[in-house]
Amino acid sequence: MNILMFSWEYPPRIIGGISRVVYHLSRGLSEQGHNVTVITSVEGEEEFYLSGNERIYCVSSYYVKPINFINGVLQMNFSMFEKAVEIIRNGEMFDVIHLHDWLVAFAGKGMERVYPIRQVCTIHSTEYGRNAGIHNEIQSFINNVEKKMVHGIKHVIVNSMYMKNEVNTLFDRTEDNIHVIPNGIEPEKLNLIPKDMDFRKKYAADNEKIVFFIGRLVNEKGVHVLMDAVPIILSRYRDVRFIIAGSGPERDTLEKKAIENGVADRVHFTGYINDEELCKMYKCVDIAVFPSLYEPFGIVALEAMVANLPVVVSEAGGFNEIVTNRFNGMKFRTGRSDLLADCIIELMTSPDLVIDITKNAWNTINEKYKWSAIVEKTHAVYELAKQDTQ
Repeated sequence: MNILMFSWEYPPRIIGGISRVVYHLSRGLSEQGHNVTVITSVEGEEEFYLSGNERIYCVSSYYVKPINFINGVLQMNFSMFEKAVEIIRNGEMFDVIHLHDWLVAFAGKGMERVYPIRQVCTIHSTEYGRNAGIHNEIQSFINNVEKKMVHGIKHVIVNSMYMKNEVNTLFDRTEDNIHVIPNGIEPEKLNLIPKDMDFRKKYAADNEKIVFFIGRLVNEKGVHVLMDAVPIILSRYRDVRFIIAGSGPERDTLEKKAIENGVADRVHFTGYINDEELCKMYKCVDIAVFPSLYEPFGIVALEAMVANLPVVVSEAGGFNEIVTNRFNGMKFRTGRSDLLADCIIELMTSPDLVIDITKNAWNTINEKYKWSAIVEKTHAVYELAKQDTQ
């Protein structure tokens, strides 16, 4: 099958979770013999990569400096549409087009008007969910684009039952042809990464535990909930440090909260870390915590499980489907710092529980979240879309 994907991010440009999903999906499809073309965006000069059956076109978005975020997205879509037309005019034709989120909806709409190619879209999250409602004109615009997208494309992919219900309820979209396909992980991802004790010593003494968060520093990720749990934890278990990895608009607010809570000396904000640093981090920390208020899927939980770490997650969204409490992780009621603190303290003081949880988490990964199975399910949706043309 010849497959065209549109995504606003693709490694090494990583803004959120879409980048890694598109990377593994396109690579997995190409390894199974399909021809995959990805059109994505880049800051600066256009780039092109060829790897086996996979072709990556990174288009430059901005002919002029955009007036605002929406203007920049529209310029990016225009550039993507131009590139797709150029590829087709050079003799390539596609069986299916896969759009990833609203950010590429306009390129998809342009392709629909010009070429009789069936489309599939993945809704990775919604503007309503990310912001706990629609509060301004920009959010309303994005919400309306998402609604048009899911009503205009027959086959919609979401990554959890939570997201299926959200799309169904929020956009009044019937459940017909909304396909639940989870995101995945490579179980062997960290096998060859050694534990670097010198790296660990930069953050904690040998006798200290490390509690770790990785993600965008935005309100929906709930890092403020962890910040309020830190003094509770330290009042009952002193030998522990907290590492907050990632960047985002809430960093200053979170650092101020750590100071106000009197725990700034125990919390280290790393800022953005690359994949190499992240792998090192996963190998040297003790507990991974993801206290999201909104989480469509929760691939970070899978990454921590692969690293043989016990995870503590909120009950938000997709986390609730990945983690079974006290079986393959710990769950707490979303937003409750006191209950989050209880989970972390129990893990730090119950080594047998940690052993059981990490063993069961590894089994969960192998049973449900291998990319090979996810690629097969996605290809099956493409086949359904192709049949609609007949």
